Amino acid sequence: MVRKVLKALGIFVLIIVLSAIAFIGWLSLTEFKPAPTEAVTVEGNAPTTISKDKKLSIVTWNIGYGGLSKEADFFMDGGKNVTSVSRDGVQSNISNIKCTLQTLNPDFIFLQEVDANSTRSYGINEQKDLQSAFPNNWTYAFARNFQVGFVPYPLPPIGHVESGIQTLASAQPSKAERIQLPIPFKWPVSMSNIKRCLLVERFPIEGSTAELVMINLHLEAYDEGEGKIAQTIQLAKLMQQERAKGNYVIAGGDFNQSFSNVDTSAYPTQGGKLWQAGLLDTKQFGEGFNAVMDSSTPTCRSLDRAYDSVDKNFQFYMIDGFIVSDNVQVDTVKTVDTDFEYTDHNPVQLTVTLT
Repeated sequence: MVRKVLKALGIFVLIIVLSAIAFIGWLSLTEFKPAPTEAVTVEGNAPTTISKDKKLSIVTWNIGYGGLSKEADFFMDGGKNVTSVSRDGVQSNISNIKCTLQTLNPDFIFLQEVDANSTRSYGINEQKDLQSAFPNNWTYAFARNFQVGFVPYPLPPIGHVESGIQTLASAQPSKAERIQLPIPFKWPVSMSNIKRCLLVERFPIEGSTAELVMINLHLEAYDEGEGKIAQTIQLAKLMQQERAKGNYVIAGGDFNQSFSNVDTSAYPTQGGKLWQAGLLDTKQFGEGFNAVMDSSTPTCRSLDRAYDSVDKNFQFYMIDGFIVSDNVQVDTVKTVDTDFEYTDHNPVQLTVTLT
């Protein structure tokens, strides 16, 4: 009897081990391995040049795949869930995000955490849905940074993920590229993790040989710091190279870092196990660049629990903003207070003039 029990137990353990090996092998074979630079397909049609005399408006917004709205918490930030929102809730969040963007009426939109087909957002194609906010005379580019057949953690697991960053524009780029950023995670963690990137688009300027280079980004969040540093160095190098060519350069998105030249004292660290933002030393970009955030309103809130706007001890962050070259005049920068109704980030709107 004892032998039978031990044999059955051994068979069970063997099945578990072989299943784990098979799963890891499958993840290895299907791992998302983008090239250092890849061409990105641009959909839609828009005017082919930008007028230098026109004041431009750019909005950046991390939409949290429509699943990190006011009622949500997140397991990586001290909460428990991958999503706390129903399918109808995700769809409602995306619809309200579209309405907010239409109200802001920008010329360019940088979006992060946009799902194309993910378990956490119930398979909703947010990439296509968001394009419908500006259906006429706009262009759309999408660069994947998170593509995994099945992420096995936590419980219940994240599951299938197809997600990325998306740029919507009222102008026609001459070129769009996905540029891979350094990956701080090693095998096997890297197989089921985000492969962060830059989405770079080049827009011709009327009557000029210079280009407007627009860079949409979402830098590392859950590394020990080395990932953010390496990715920021690569971003700075690219921007410096483009400025040296005489181009106008605007980078915006979720840096997962506060800028060293921005006062964030209004949002003190609450401590505990809450996620903490990195600090980006803006001096590394050189004198030819200006890093801007609007500190009058936080750009992000912690996800350790559902949001309560009257909770004065809630953890807030300043991590969304823009870095622009010195031939781009910053007219205004404003964090739009949505009270974190539809996602854990607020949109940030920048208006500029090309000088």
